[in-house]
Amino acid sequence: MVTTSGDDGSTPLRFEGITALFINATLKRSPEPSHTDGLVRMSARIMRDLGARVEEIRAIDHDIATGVWPDMTEHGCDRDAWPDIYEKVLAADILVLAGPIWLGDNSSVMKRVIERLYSSSALLNSSGQYAYYGHVGGCLITGNEDGVKHCAMNVLYSMQHLGFAIPPQADAGWIGEAGPGPGYLDPGSGGPENDFTNRNTTFMTYNLLHLAAMLRSAGGFPALGNRRSEWDAGCAPHQPNPEYR
Repeated sequence: MVTTSGDDGSTPLRFEGITALFINATLKRSPEPSHTDGLVRMSARIMRDLGARVEEIRAIDHDIATGVWPDMTEHGCDRDAWPDIYEKVLAADILVLAGPIWLGDNSSVMKRVIERLYSSSALLNSSGQYAYYGHVGGCLITGNEDGVKHCAMNVLYSMQHLGFAIPPQADAGWIGEAGPGPGYLDPGSGGPENDFTNRNTTFMTYNLLHLAAMLRSAGGFPALGNRRSEWDAGCAPHQPNPEYR
């Protein structure tokens, strides 16, 4: 249940019932510290403080197979952790993809996660829409070289193309001095104190919660003119009737 605040602030803003999943696409396996985890923790803490339920996973800790099918064990792979992760994605109102910058681009792990999201995107929800309709997407990026906006652009484009709803200010990031240097959580980096990063992360977090609450209240994204099931059945809206009657 979402409780909004009045102008006098007498009623606190709460997002009980909203769920969020953060997937960290770091190249570091647990328990090695991840700078991206620093931004994830900030956003996740805000969500938890407002009553949302949050889960955080590192993709690299799971044996996610390479491929573009929902379950790659049906296509020659011995193991594939993606089907279980996909169920977590579907169970969450919000998905935040978070990761580092390498060579000015998203990590290889981030690319694999997006590929596997794509592999399941043709599945349909109970309304006959693509599976990710009604879910909200955002992203967090960290690094010490240029590329925050480029990486966020790629992630958010990919997510909306697959069906996720993207609110305003749906990304945030931190970037250190170009070249080798301290990462976000290193002493003296200034990352956790950076006002620009803290502001954008906070705005992103609230906007994700707001849009998720709106969609949940509306019963999902309206299923008018966007049902794959209707299109395949020949009931496509605003298309000429192929039959001559």
